[in-house]
Amino acid sequence: MMDKKPPKPAPRRIFQERLKITALPLYFEGFLLVKRSECQEYKHYWTELRGTTLFFYSDKKSPTYVDKLDIIDLTCLTDQNSTEKNCAKFTLVLPKEEVQLKTENAESGEEWRGFILTVTELSVPLHVSLLPGQVIRLQEVLEREKRRRIETERIPSSEKEQEPTEDYVDVLNPMPVCFYAVSRKEAIEMLEKNPSLGNMILRPGSDSKNYSITIRQGIDMPRIKHYKVMSVGKNYTIELEKPVTLPNLFSVIDYFMKETRGNLRPFIYSTDECLETERDRA
Repeated sequence: MMDKKPPKPAPRRIFQERLKITALPLYFEGFLLVKRSECQEYKHYWTELRGTTLFFYSDKKSPTYVDKLDIIDLTCLTDQNSTEKNCAKFTLVLPKEEVQLKTENAESGEEWRGFILTVTELSVPLHVSLLPGQVIRLQEVLEREKRRRIETERIPSSEKEQEPTEDYVDVLNPMPVCFYAVSRKEAIEMLEKNPSLGNMILRPGSDSKNYSITIRQGIDMPRIKHYKVMSVGKNYTIELEKPVTLPNLFSVIDYFMKETRGNLRPFIYSTDECLETERDRA
């Protein structure tokens, strides 16, 4: 029987250590068996998909990666027939090599296919078998990756040359996709007028350096709530009965999603809707 439990994320301390290596957004993670062109056998890695790069760790608790693979120039992803039960195998065809991947179960294989194709093709694939909630997650990742690439193109070439090329230091991951520079009143109006687009907005706080989360919960009698997110050094603290401190704003959004078991979803305009909104404001 297929194990449908998703892999638990790396411990928070390890997550923070990895942020020192790269600030690329974490889109998906889990165990993968990997066989690169120079290897005869598969190697078992805890793998993170950040931006369009796969980071391979010897285990879930390792703070530094042992290998990495840039897949932005992916030519195609081809499925392989597997004689192993509940196992998915596929090949990443890149310009300079082919990398074989194998997952522990078929469901995990569908997820990896979905996330890899979404960030490399900049579209949600239609031929993967995923649950509605998983498809929503792909749509969120798609919007984040589109924004990240737009920000990358805006950086002057002189600044790009000064950036370190050795490690994955990405200063182009400014804000979560559900951040909007709007007031409390505007955030409420956005949530009430477009319930299908999500029910959680990150917005600027009343001062210049802190933030607020505005959420809309419930269907028959929806309620609006606001939460303060305070900038404390390099971290962010959610002002709850028991304050929660997290390393970045992406973790803040993930916290609300996980604590509500997915009932809270980031409010995301599609790219076309964003352009129309900007034209209307102009």
